[in-house]
Amino acid sequence: MSKQPIGIFDSGVGGTSVFKEIEALLPNENTIYLADSANAPYGDKSAEDILKLSIKNTELLLSKNCKLIVVACNTATTNAITTLRASYNVPFIGIEPAIKPASLNSKTKAVGILATKGTLSSELFHNTTNLYKNDVQVIEQIGEGIVPLIEAGKTLSRDMRALLTTYLKPMIDANIDYLVLGCTHYPYLLPLLLDILPNHVKIIDSGEAVARQTKTILETQHIINTQPKPASHKFYTNGNTEVMHFLLNNKYAVEYLRF
Repeated sequence: MSKQPIGIFDSGVGGTSVFKEIEALLPNENTIYLADSANAPYGDKSAEDILKLSIKNTELLLSKNCKLIVVACNTATTNAITTLRASYNVPFIGIEPAIKPASLNSKTKAVGILATKGTLSSELFHNTTNLYKNDVQVIEQIGEGIVPLIEAGKTLSRDMRALLTTYLKPMIDANIDYLVLGCTHYPYLLPLLLDILPNHVKIIDSGEAVARQTKTILETQHIINTQPKPASHKFYTNGNTEVMHFLLNNKYAVEYLRF
C-alpha cells in the first residue's frame, strides 16, 4: 500500500501550492492531483454543492487507488471534510486558515484574513477563530474575484493588483502585523501582496503545515513510501491545462480530464 499515490484535490489550480510543499517534504511519494477548475471557485457555492463536488473528487481519486487524500482547498475542508472522513476508509488531510499562530504572535493585536466566502462563513472556521482570537482583532475579507483571475492566468495582472489594494486597505488601516491566506490559490499572489503590504506584515499560509501533517499520518498509519525510486506525479484538470503548466513551472505533464 505504501507505493500507492497520495490524492490531492482542489477547486482548481491553487492546491498546486500545497502539492509543492508535499513534494519537497516527501520526495518518494507518488501523487495524483485533481483540479476541478470547471467548478471554480467553490467559495461562492452552497455547503451542499461543495459537499457534492468534494465527494465526486474523492471517489475519482479512490478509483485511482489513492491511499490518502489531501483536501487542498480551504472551502472544501471547512464544509466537507467531516462527512468525507465519516464516509470513506482512507485518511483525509484538510487545510484551515492559520489563525492560531497569527493570533498568538501578533504584537499589534490585529490580524487580517483573506479567504473565500465559503471558508469565512463555515462553522469550522468560526469555531477555530473563536478559540484563538482572544483580544486580537480579526479583519476578515472575502477575496471575491481572485480565484477566477488566477484560473484565467491573470495572477499578477493590473486587475488583480487593483482588487488586492482594495481588499487590503482596511487591514493596513487597522495596523495588522499578520495576514493569513485562507485559500490555496493565494500563495501565488505573494509578489503583489509583498509589494502592497507594509514591510512589517508577515504572511502565513498553511501549505507547509499540511505537508508535515501528511507525513505524520503516513508514518503513524505505516503507509509512507520508503522506496528510493523517482516519484510519479500525475495532474488532471477539467479546465485550462496551460495555467497549471505555468504554475508548475512546466515541470510536469497536465492532462485534460472531463469529471
